[in-house]
Amino acid sequence: MDALLKIFVVFACMLALTRWRVHMGLALFGGGVALCLWAGRGFTTTASDIVAALRAAELWLLMLITLLIFELGRHMAEDRNAQVIMGWARAWGGRHGRAVSLMAIPSVIGLVPMPGGALFSAPLVAQTASEPTWDPAWKSAVNYWFRHTWEYWWPVFPVVIVTVAIFDLEMSRFIAMQLPLSLVSLAVGYWILIRPHVDKLIMTAPPPGLSVRAVGRVAAPLAAVVLSTVLLPPVFSDWLPEATAQTRTLVALLVGLLVGLILILIDSRTMTLRELICRLRDRKAWDLIGTIAGVILFKNLMAQSGLVPIAGEQLIESGIPLSGIAALLPLVAGFVTGIAIGFAGIAFPLLLGLAESPGVEISAASLLFLGFASGYAGMMLSPVHLCFILSRGYFSAPLKGMYRYILPCTGLTLLMAVVLYVIRLQLGF
Repeated sequence: MDALLKIFVVFACMLALTRWRVHMGLALFGGGVALCLWAGRGFTTTASDIVAALRAAELWLLMLITLLIFELGRHMAEDRNAQVIMGWARAWGGRHGRAVSLMAIPSVIGLVPMPGGALFSAPLVAQTASEPTWDPAWKSAVNYWFRHTWEYWWPVFPVVIVTVAIFDLEMSRFIAMQLPLSLVSLAVGYWILIRPHVDKLIMTAPPPGLSVRAVGRVAAPLAAVVLSTVLLPPVFSDWLPEATAQTRTLVALLVGLLVGLILILIDSRTMTLRELICRLRDRKAWDLIGTIAGVILFKNLMAQSGLVPIAGEQLIESGIPLSGIAALLPLVAGFVTGIAIGFAGIAFPLLLGLAESPGVEISAASLLFLGFASGYAGMMLSPVHLCFILSRGYFSAPLKGMYRYILPCTGLTLLMAVVLYVIRLQLGF
């Protein structure tokens, strides 16, 4: 399994570089170059691959979007705004309002398929657990985990749209099949991350009263982002017919962020456009942007290397049982790419082909169920997953500490998914 070995060797080297204080963006870029060269593409072709990756619209859109998201998140984390948002969540949760806030805020924001969305919820999670005694890795894990509870089935996510198209399923059937995974994810996150600290999170004082105007003022910039992300991509399909669906989504998100920042300027009244631009030069924001650039370059260069599809074919030819391939192939793809569309685009066409092979008794839907859960687990554990990087970077959480919380959550969720998969097989679904 040469291709698989090459991928994991390069991945291990990238992680080692980050441990040696090499910037993660540089480590990822170097890893992408190494994959292309090791795949035999040569220096000239690899240089062309780098140029093509640098010309990708999604790279520059994502960098700009991350910069604006950072500012919008900072605005929402300001004391007066954070108090409104947390007050709403705490009022809804009663004496357990803080615990509810820690789960609800990233989960609600996670309904919007926006790159870098972890930066929206991170400041609010930090405000909810503001005491210095809280472990930064724990806060980072809470923000990261509950941010990703809906992508198993929420129909506006690109991975859901692509998966339904590949397997030719009705959306309603797909949602009914995948919804239990979201419920399992929420339950596991509560059991492992929140339940041990429920007593410390109990509120002794009643939550403050909130005016509808205050909630609307804070929610308006976020609502602009949400509505733009959901409503504008179909419009841009006519205006930008040659653009990819991902590019149209990013453009829609950019429009929403610009509208949101305009609303912030109007609301603040004292901050000028020049002051806003000066705030965008924050060193921490640019450090994250450098890392994000590395993520996109690594993803594009890895795709050019052609090693991941070869690794999948080698797994199929190895004689591993079909259920094992359905679990392992998306897991590897999700871990290496760090994005949901990565494991879906790489692994699912192969799984569908296997399901339709003569003599196969496992339904394509069952293989999809197991493959999606496994791929999602790999993505959640991937240190190149954008939200993993952003959440960990915001809270300055150590990698080892982050995994101390995310590993058991991911492992238990995947275990429950396997149990549900076995039940599906027993019932003949």
